Amino acid sequence: MSHFGPHLIMDLRECNSDKLNSKELVYNILLNLPEKIGMTRISEPDVFHYSGKVPEDHGVTGVVVLAESHCSIHTFADKGYCFVDIFSCKEFDTKTALNEIVEAFESQSFDVQVLKRGIGFPKK
Repeated sequence: MSHFGPHLIMDLRECNSDKLNSKELVYNILLNLPEKIGMTRISEPDVFHYSGKVPEDHGVTGVVVLAESHCSIHTFADKGYCFVDIFSCKEFDTKTALNEIVEAFESQSFDVQVLKRGIGFPKK
């Protein structure tokens, strides 16, 4: 690999607002997804409800630390929107990650990018 690792970025739209507002759902995704995509969870997920400065910018935020890096989820329940980032120092199953997240939040449309982070990073 000529780079440090992949960074999967998902922007989900038209999601189920009840699911976006579920702290339990976000926790369970962060608890179980790493193993499904070939990564190693080394912390318990940290998940909480939040309210932004704009009243309708409320939702759930969660993050889990992985041996390979991290996974984060930020939801905006009233706007039907969800942002997910998964960064890793090794290749992982990006298709399964995307499918699991889209299905969990019942997203009707989304954008996805896989960036190659750390081009030229010395691995040895």
